[in-house]
Formats: sequence, structure tokens, C-alpha cells
Amino acid sequence: MIDIRLVRDDPERVKAALWRRGISSRDVDTLAILDREHRAALARREALRARVKVLSREVGQARKHGDADRAARLADESRRVGEEEKAAAQESDRLAAELQTLLLTTPNLPAREAPDGDGPEDNVELRRWWPGKDGGAPEPVPAEHQRVPHWESGLSLGILDMARGARLAGSMFPLYRAGGAQLVRALTSFALSRHADAYEEIRPPTLVLTDTMTSTGHLPKFADEAYHIERDDLWAIPTAEVPLTSMRRGEILDEADLPVRLTAVTQCFRREAGAAGRDTRGLLRVHEFEKVELFAYATPAQAPDVHMDILSRAEGLVRELGLPYRVLDLCTGDLGTSAARTFDLEVYAPGSDRWLEVSSVSWFGDYQARRANVRFRPAEGGPPVLVHTLNGSALAWPRIWAALVEWGRQPDGSVRLPDVLAPWLGPAPVIRSH
Repeated sequence: MIDIRLVRDDPERVKAALWRRGISSRDVDTLAILDREHRAALARREALRARVKVLSREVGQARKHGDADRAARLADESRRVGEEEKAAAQESDRLAAELQTLLLTTPNLPAREAPDGDGPEDNVELRRWWPGKDGGAPEPVPAEHQRVPHWESGLSLGILDMARGARLAGSMFPLYRAGGAQLVRALTSFALSRHADAYEEIRPPTLVLTDTMTSTGHLPKFADEAYHIERDDLWAIPTAEVPLTSMRRGEILDEADLPVRLTAVTQCFRREAGAAGRDTRGLLRVHEFEKVELFAYATPAQAPDVHMDILSRAEGLVRELGLPYRVLDLCTGDLGTSAARTFDLEVYAPGSDRWLEVSSVSWFGDYQARRANVRFRPAEGGPPVLVHTLNGSALAWPRIWAALVEWGRQPDGSVRLPDVLAPWLGPAPVIRSH
């Protein structure tokens, strides 16, 4: 959540920041009005509560002195004021709930450095990379045999079976077979090995509480995109970011222990509501997938370097895999609700003939930490301060899998995979029809 004190103290700054995201200034005015009304209702409730306490003492004193008439009058007044207090408490609770709901659906303030824009078309491309670029090689032109989409190669090689996946769980649930399944496993081991130097590996639950989903900003705004198990009121996680953000919920960390860097591999579940007929062939958009996530709690001063470290690691993995990619600086109109700044990493897939997002590397400021109440004790003393949270995929596998199969396709239909995966697939890894 954004800090309500900013709305109180500098509403024009909040309006200007949210205007960059297409949020009307009227929404900020509504926040300010609700906040004022809530604080006024709280003050009225406290004043009435204090009056009830005074009247209760006076009733006792009157009875002690044998003044029954005065005691009765004061008792009647105490009951009347008590009813007013209950009404004021109900009004305060109603306003608090309205204010909380609005705060939970208000997006984060974008970073000053985030480019302005209305949507994906306004994202800024920062750089491109392809194998051999550093040595002066031109951007690669796919050969004709590499222009076969991965869903066709996957079917002919017997390594991707979308039809059987649909038979088991419905459309957009992939089923990997043989070399296709081994490739996912190899990619996960490869990524975790590259992050082991600085990131603690975590194996979190894939089903979490409503509070856990709320802490990251996935609820209430994106409830329709998530899988909810109503019987147990549990949610299937859309990303490891969800449990990792809440891992230290309600705790106070020591500044000396920051940044805390975590990595996790999990299954991720997304309903992709409204995606029917849009980029749904093969692995371009699926309901369940495996992803390695990088996450960090940091101080505000550490956050920029941590952000760049996560991005560098994601880029490093793609380079080692030899896939052409580009980095986009997301404009304010395309930022996720919780993000202040995001860099997207997209690989080019020649068979699909499109750029595929494989990682979003985001800095959230204290937006998520305010929901999760994760703070740190400054080394120089003073009250606890909210941490900043950051995360990024390094990497999500379906589209990486697709790009590797398309770029690696040989004239005979086999798929040559990067040598960097040899420790998990064997030397000169090649997928052939089985």
C-alpha cells in the first residue's frame, strides 16, 4: 500500500505520481476525504469512551455518598453516551474498511526514473544482445528450419503433449515428455546453481493464505486471475514472490542482516482469465509452469544495486543459453500494480516469430512491506523502518523452453541444446524423436 501519510501531507505529489499511471486525482481526493472522516470518527469514539469512563466514576461516587437520584441520572446519561459510542465505533469501523479497501486497490507510486507512457507500446528498449554481438557479429537471421513453432517440433519429437495435458487438466496445462521434461529439470538445476553464491534456496508452500496473497498486491485486485480453493480458503501461488514476500511478515530485521537474498523454484498457477484465443498456442500462455525466482529484502539505499543484480543474473542466464534477447524499461502505464520500476527481459523465438517475456525484474519500494509489515532496525538507532522488496524471474521456463527448441532445431528435425546444460543432460545434448 502507499503511505496514507503522504496523502495527508502532500496530496499533490501523490496526485502527480498516480496521474502518470492514469489514475484520476479524484481517487486521491476520495482517499483524503475517507482518511479525514475516519480520523474524525475515531476522535469522536475516543471522546465518547472517555465520557463514559467519567460518568461511570461519577455514578460510583454518587452511590457512595447515598445520592440515589443523582446516581440514576448519571447512569441514564452513561447508557445514552454508551450507545453513541457504539454507533461512533461502527461508523469508525465502516470508514476504516472503506479506506483499507481503497488503499489495497490503489497502485504504487512509480519511480521518478520510470518512463512515462500509456501502455506496452510506450515501453523503452534499453538494449539487445545476441550470440557473437560482443565480437561484432550481426544480429542472427533464423534459418528456415528454425522457423518451425515449438508446438509442432514438440509434437513431432514426442517431448510436448498439449492434447494429453488438456485431457488431464483442461486446456493450457502442458504435459512435457522424455527430453522435454528433462529439459525443464535441467534448466531449473542450471539456474539454481548460478544463484547459489548469494541467494539462499527456499522451498515454500505452493498453497498460501489470503493474507499472504494480499501482502504482495495480488489480492484483492487480481482475484479473478488466481486459483482459489474455497473449502480451505487457500490460494495456489502465481509466483514464488508471494510466499517469499511474507516469509518474514510481521518481523523486524537488523540492518546488518540486509539485504536478505532468497531464491525458490516453484510451480506457478495463473488462470489467465480473458486470454482465450490470445497467444495460447503451445507454451506461449499456460495455466501452470515452473519458475525460479529471485527475491530480496533490502534497505532503501541498497535497493538500486539489488535491483541491478537481479536483472544482471537474469540476463546472464539468457546469455549462457545463447538466446537473443532485449531489455525493456516499462513505462508507467504498463507497470504492475505493486511495482515502482520494472525491467522486462524478452527473448526472440523464431518459430513463434515474436518476442517472449521470460522475466520481469521489479522494485516495489515499501509498498509490499507495508502490507506485510516487514521492517528493519536502523544501525544508527531510531524506530524501525519498512524494508524495500525486489524480485525477478531467473527464469520462467515455458517460453525459454519454446525459444530453445525453436533456435536449436536442426535441418533433420532434432534439437541441439546449449552445452551449458551438459552437466544435467549429458555431453552434446540433443533431443531426437523417440
